[in-house]
Amino acid sequence: MTRTMVMIHGMWCGPWCWGNYRDFFEQRGYSCIVPVLRHHTVDPEAEPEPALGTTSLLDYLADLEGEIEPLEEAPIIVGHSMGGLLAQMLGSHGRARALVLLTSASPAGINALTPSVIRSFWSTLTRWGFWRRPHRPTLGEAVYSMLHLLPEEEQRATHARFVFESGRAASEIGFWAFDSRKAARVDAARITCPMLIVAGQEDRVTPASVARKVAKKYAAVATYRELPGHAHWVIAEPGWEDVAGLVGDWLERVL
Repeated sequence: MTRTMVMIHGMWCGPWCWGNYRDFFEQRGYSCIVPVLRHHTVDPEAEPEPALGTTSLLDYLADLEGEIEPLEEAPIIVGHSMGGLLAQMLGSHGRARALVLLTSASPAGINALTPSVIRSFWSTLTRWGFWRRPHRPTLGEAVYSMLHLLPEEEQRATHARFVFESGRAASEIGFWAFDSRKAARVDAARITCPMLIVAGQEDRVTPASVARKVAKKYAAVATYRELPGHAHWVIAEPGWEDVAGLVGDWLERVL
């Protein structure tokens, strides 16, 4: 069984968000690679890179493929949120031995714009040109959508580490029907490796109702787990150890 794991972060984040999972799996003998997405290596207090607003999912994908290409064998790919969609895209390119999607964004073809998702992105969606501008949620939006199960002090500390995200990438996910390149499209038939999909019943930004549709898309290879008492931030919210353990147990069974 491969012991190499690539962990892909989601919007506004960086490798720091994988601290818990990296420690957990390295203690179990995995070699963990934690890439940082393009234009995300900035101080949260700094202005975003000018090119970030128009950076595409396809740009992120190309960078990640460049990191995976030199590996001797296809790794386990674990993705959180937008990182989960990038993991799906990599899987369809034959880059994964197994895929783990943690509260993952959905691919083109699945309508993810529920009322809670719209509320989560409200300050972004109400700015003209949001599809080509960097964006970042307010503290209130971050707490509502992702961090509401964390203690208040941890909510603030986590949000303080958020950097700006690409307006184009967000639009390619949420408004895929208007994207002529269909950047978020994933051919399910091209994913043949085992896939674990983990959803939180209290998730508001990647709701479990959407995750079920993702699981249906990949029914031929997917195992679906919907967790009560969990929301979007399964990588660090209370009980994250149980989720990591679920992932570890599943990997031991399927590989």
